[in-house]
Amino acid sequence: MNWLGAVPAWCWWLIALALVAGGQQYRVVVAQGETAEAHAELADYRLVVAENSRRAAAQARAEEQRRQKVADEEGENARKKLELVTGRAATAELAAGGLRGEIARLRAGRSATCDTIATQQRQAGATAVVVLGGLLEDADRMAGSCAAALERSRIAGLACEAVVDGLRAKPIQQP
Repeated sequence: MNWLGAVPAWCWWLIALALVAGGQQYRVVVAQGETAEAHAELADYRLVVAENSRRAAAQARAEEQRRQKVADEEGENARKKLELVTGRAATAELAAGGLRGEIARLRAGRSATCDTIATQQRQAGATAVVVLGGLLEDADRMAGSCAAALERSRIAGLACEAVVDGLRAKPIQQP
């Protein structure tokens, strides 16, 4: 232990200071290494998040396009059906117009032939033909307009159902 006393006290302080400084330097180097690893992990995590976000956006775009395509196709189908129904309604209206003309002709003929019949019979017969003819015309007009409205409503409802069914279909899955 003699040799310990030969070393001055200030050297011991210097040695202790060097050991503490070395230990602190070692801790700083280790902390810098851990920080570099954390930064690398963070960068990797950011890349994974960005890739997942890109995939989710692409999948959402694909699903939106699929839904829009379904809606467009069903809308086009409904427009075609409505055009067909409108054409059929116009044809039916022409036929109904012909029937109305025939009813008017029968009314006029009935009143001309009734001149030879007794007055009471003529009035009763003419009144019945006029009333029945008017009722037939009104019923024909109402039936035509109701049929056209119901057909348009049916086509619109079927188109809506088809769009909803298409939207409920399983969405596109991307890897």
